[in-house]
Amino acid sequence: MSKILLVEDDENLGFVIQDQLTGLGHEVIRCKSAREGLLALGKEMVDICLLDVMMPVRSGFALAEDIKKLFPEMPFVFLTAKQQLSDRLKGLSIGADDYITKPFAIQELNLRIQNIIRRTGPESENVVTELYNIGHYSFDNINNYLIWPSGMRQHLTNKEASLLKAFCEGKGKVMTRENLANLVWGEESYFVARTMDVYIAKLRKFFAEDSRIQIINLHGVGFQFVVEE
Repeated sequence: MSKILLVEDDENLGFVIQDQLTGLGHEVIRCKSAREGLLALGKEMVDICLLDVMMPVRSGFALAEDIKKLFPEMPFVFLTAKQQLSDRLKGLSIGADDYITKPFAIQELNLRIQNIIRRTGPESENVVTELYNIGHYSFDNINNYLIWPSGMRQHLTNKEASLLKAFCEGKGKVMTRENLANLVWGEESYFVARTMDVYIAKLRKFFAEDSRIQIINLHGVGFQFVVEE
C-alpha cells in the first residue's frame, strides 16, 4: 500500500494507529516528536505524513511548516483532539490535505489516506511522456517512472524524479550541491544536504545493474552524472 510517517507523542495511541495501519498493508514509521519526525524524513522516502498537533517542544503545526519548506509536494494530515474552527483553519492554511479530529475510526483514516495519495500521486497526472534515455534505462519524467529494458517500471517520488531530471539535463557536467539543492528543494540547508545524500544513494541503487551509469561524488564540490556510451 503506502509508506507513512506517523508523528504522535502519545505512546499508546501511536502504537495503536501504527499497528492498525500496518494490519491494513501500510508501512508505518512512527516518531514521538517533531524533531524525530523531521530527522526521519531526511532518511526515508514516504508517501504521506500523519502529524499530531499537540506535541511538547514543537507542535505539529510547526513541524508541518518545516516539512512544507523542505518537501513542498509532501501530503500531510493533522490528527488532533482540538475541534475549534480556528485550529482547523490554521491547519488547512498551512497546506494540510486533511484534518481529522480524535477519536476517529481507523477505516476512515485509511480511506482518507488512500484518497489523498490517489489525488496527489503520479497516477493523477495526464498520461503524457517525456523520456530521457539513460544507458539501457528510460526515464519518464512526466509520470515519474524509471523503466528497465524488460519493461519493468519503478515509480519515483517527486523529489527523486526532480533530482534525476537535473542530472539528466546536466549529464557529464559537474553540478554543485548548492545548485542541486536550489533546483530540487528551492533552498540549501543542513536537512536538505542530508536528504540529498539519501536520494542520491537511492538513485545509485536503481542504476546498480548498469555499470556504465555513475553518480560520481566530487568531494567538497558536488556530483557528476556520467553515462558511458
